[in-house]
Amino acid sequence: MKRESKFNISYWAAAIIAIVAIQWIASLGQRVATIPYSQFQQLVRENKVAEAGVSDRFVQGTLKEPLPGGETRFATTRVEPEIAEELDRHGVRYTGRIESTLLRDILALILPIALFFGVWIFVSRRLMGGQGGLMQIGKSKAKVYVESDTGVTFADVAGVDEAKDELREIVDFLKDPDRYGRLGGRMPKGVLLVGPPGTGKTLLAKAVAGEAKVPFFSISGAEFVEMFVGVGAARVRDLFEQARGKAPAIIFIDELDALGRARGVGGPYAGGHSEAEQTLNQLLVEMDGFDARSGLIILAATNRPEILDSALLRAGRFDRQVLVDRPDKGGRIAILGVHLRKVKLAPDVDAEKVAALTPGFTGADLANLANEAALRATRRGADSVTMDDFNNAVERIVAGLEKRNRLLNPREREIVAYHEMGHALVALGLPGSDPVHKVSIIPRGIGALGYTIQRPTEDRFLMTREELERKMMVLLGGRAAELIVFKHLSTGAADDLQRVTDIARSMVARYGMSERLGSVAYDRDSRSFLTGPNAAPMGPRERDYGEETGDAIDKEVRGIVDTVLERTLGLLGERRDALERSARRLLEKETLDEAELLELAGQAAGQQPAAQRAAE
Repeated sequence: MKRESKFNISYWAAAIIAIVAIQWIASLGQRVATIPYSQFQQLVRENKVAEAGVSDRFVQGTLKEPLPGGETRFATTRVEPEIAEELDRHGVRYTGRIESTLLRDILALILPIALFFGVWIFVSRRLMGGQGGLMQIGKSKAKVYVESDTGVTFADVAGVDEAKDELREIVDFLKDPDRYGRLGGRMPKGVLLVGPPGTGKTLLAKAVAGEAKVPFFSISGAEFVEMFVGVGAARVRDLFEQARGKAPAIIFIDELDALGRARGVGGPYAGGHSEAEQTLNQLLVEMDGFDARSGLIILAATNRPEILDSALLRAGRFDRQVLVDRPDKGGRIAILGVHLRKVKLAPDVDAEKVAALTPGFTGADLANLANEAALRATRRGADSVTMDDFNNAVERIVAGLEKRNRLLNPREREIVAYHEMGHALVALGLPGSDPVHKVSIIPRGIGALGYTIQRPTEDRFLMTREELERKMMVLLGGRAAELIVFKHLSTGAADDLQRVTDIARSMVARYGMSERLGSVAYDRDSRSFLTGPNAAPMGPRERDYGEETGDAIDKEVRGIVDTVLERTLGLLGERRDALERSARRLLEKETLDEAELLELAGQAAGQQPAAQRAAE
């Protein structure tokens, strides 16, 4: 409690005590005895009353002689004469005073009201997340971190060197704001960290605060928006007021897209009076209302920049956007170096090999991988984590948990074995395909009855049409094997067909790889900042072409898939013996590694497949 508050409480307590003491002292000389009316009548008969004042209900006066308690003044309540005479005849001691029901009446009135307000305050606190109820409804929920609380510096962030270089300038500015204004320049008010989930945007923001040693205000965009209109705007004002009082400081808004969605796109009921839009308007006003030279910087993070309001991204607000993308192989090695510091490793663990097994993994995925490997080593009672633990952890993350209790009948196991070996043999027989790391018919995850894992030798950001077709051939290898061996189709290729169709449609309608339809992009995906063949759509496709063009696209997609399937059937037909031999071995062992696959495919270690030699 503050010193001023303590002083006020002490003052009021002393004043109350003084008033009570004065009243008590004053009452000592004016003590009045309240006596029954029957006793008053007896005193009158005995001629002991000196004087009396009579009203409709009360009698007050003084006595000639003091009562046993020393009182000379008395007061009593009158009783009707008829009743008094009747009571006197029967010797009843009586008084005109009736038990008061005032307290009971007050409690009967106040208790229901107090109960109502108690329930109301309890419910309001629950609705406000325990933030003080309705009296604190406009207060910010932001948590204030100082440098010792964040405990994060740039040394703890790896794999995003470009982003760190961009943010080092922010750190220098927070340490010495005057230096950056000497030539008339100014630092950006806001910096937007853009990247897919798990790439370390929040960690980077904490590292900036840790490096600059300034207070760090952290809040999620969703925490601003509540059920009451105007609450979010009040919280924005409160947050900026707190931050200005501690400048230089950092305000970090995570998941900015929850707060900063484009206005006017929420349907027929969206408008300028909605809670979300009022909150966004207040944020825009606050960002315009402070000078960057004061040492206040706003950091925000999002993985949906395409849905943000354009007013947020204009110059003078979020002036700078920093991309925090998925790390490449070198970045993954650096990130693993950070997470493996706390893990007791066996001599055979190589961070480079682990990084080669994890293309597309984010920093959060790699942290989870290191933890899963350590947990597996702990479960088996080992003294250190081996490379085999990391291999199994990768499989668990990519394919899911093993379901050894899911028993397949012999016919299903045979179909799954040929299906998975079809994938593997097509990959081994195509030049430029990623090496096959492992094949298994042990069910994993929700619907995988088997799996084939390839290990890319390098990160790829561009792919040619031929490379995309080879990727489709590997995906169709399972279905082709079923057609060749069993002469029928099963439901096991559902996921493969979906991925193949997506690739073929992108080739035709997005990448302009169709000679018939030309170099025209027909589908416009609402994509994020990611580019390349592995980029996933962030929203539905927007169709802006006619029915005739749509039919042409469908026919072209089917033509590409049919052509690729014919090529896959031809490749596996030439390797039928290897397919039979490897499928039987897979049924026996359930899992085959890369060396066993090369041997079964008729290849010595380091020997090129016949199809690859012919292509070269």
